[in-house]
Amino acid sequence: MANLPLSMAYVRRAAVDCGIENIGTAGIRELRRLVDSIEAETGIVFLRMEMGVPGLPPPEEAVQAEIAALQAGVGASYPPFEGIPALKAEISRFIRKFTDVRIAPQNCYPTLGAMQGCYLGMALATRRYPSKNKILFIDPGFPVNKLQAQSLGLNYTAFDLAAYRGAKLADKLEAALSHGDYAAILYANPSNPAWLCLTPEELKIIGEASRRYDVVVLEDLAYFGMDFRKDYGRPGEPPFVPTVARHTDRCLLIISSSKVFSLAGQRIGMLAIADPLATRRYAHLRRFYPSALFGEALSIGGLYAIGAGISHSAQHGLLALLAAVNDGRYRFREVVQVYGQRAADLKGIFRKHGFDLVYGRDGEEDLGDGIYFTVAFAGLTGAELAEALLCIGISALSLDVAGAARQGVRACVSQITEADLDALDRRLAFFRRIHR
Repeated sequence: MANLPLSMAYVRRAAVDCGIENIGTAGIRELRRLVDSIEAETGIVFLRMEMGVPGLPPPEEAVQAEIAALQAGVGASYPPFEGIPALKAEISRFIRKFTDVRIAPQNCYPTLGAMQGCYLGMALATRRYPSKNKILFIDPGFPVNKLQAQSLGLNYTAFDLAAYRGAKLADKLEAALSHGDYAAILYANPSNPAWLCLTPEELKIIGEASRRYDVVVLEDLAYFGMDFRKDYGRPGEPPFVPTVARHTDRCLLIISSSKVFSLAGQRIGMLAIADPLATRRYAHLRRFYPSALFGEALSIGGLYAIGAGISHSAQHGLLALLAAVNDGRYRFREVVQVYGQRAADLKGIFRKHGFDLVYGRDGEEDLGDGIYFTVAFAGLTGAELAEALLCIGISALSLDVAGAARQGVRACVSQITEADLDALDRRLAFFRRIHR
């Protein structure tokens, strides 16, 4: 605990120097910048739990394929903006193998991470009709999605899933969507930051509501198959990853390569449009895009216009990795399951020192162990807890920025190693002594 604790006055002054008025409302990258600054000035090594940076090396299948592609000269030519055909076919096969849902290759695209897929999905969904332009977020959720909505000039509302599980979700959706001005629903499954997982029954409720009110569902599968309570890792065999695509033809599946495949640095994700939605015609789209067909508007007017394609070599890397996954040669779930064990270890240490899980139940089940979990400490708001943890060299994100109805912080396990557990134990023991 040398040089710790830091004074609250010092932490707040450092925040102001970084342009942060309130640590409790600081975004992920703002908080990261603050911790980087404090580390550089004090020499203290923080236990970093504020940002979901993958903690595992990228798979050799992807690395070697990308190297080979560069050596073959793909860096000298523009990639097809809609994706190289072989990759589109593997994305389609991946979705079929692991969700048991068929989406044609022509409606599958590589994107600049899952974030580009979410951004394009919101843009297209809200431009189908002049009068349906609102987004409904099922929270707690990834704060940057709301920043994307703001940058698009969209109105949105949100609600905390924990208060509306099961049949209550149907009532909540009915109350919101019956107004007729919502264009899309966006959620992550599992969720960031709470790691809540929608059940198949709840996904059916969402799917039925989307059909009834002609609302596009943007399903963010950034942590694809990482509900480790079930084995979703066998291609072509049940259990299959739950998805709303079984219950509606008005959906986009948005899949990240960052966590599940440890390819965050390559910034390549996947976007798949349900076949009927891709071919549906919306006259109002012509105001913004060259085509009234949803799929063409998204690809020609969206993907092409804002990026003109994803890194050629990264596409070849993902292609080789997906082929290995689809063939059963690379078991992605077995690789990333270490995150679940790490979460169980960290939860145990936090509980030992008087912390409670903010979201400890997932509907009728105990919460699963994964990339994220949420903790609270009696007597402290989420903002106060985030500040207090910084004083003892631990960084975590206040739930205030994630749309949570409850107070606490989000902890990400990916940057914490087994070697850090003793330090975490000591720092939290000290925290408890000064916050009795």
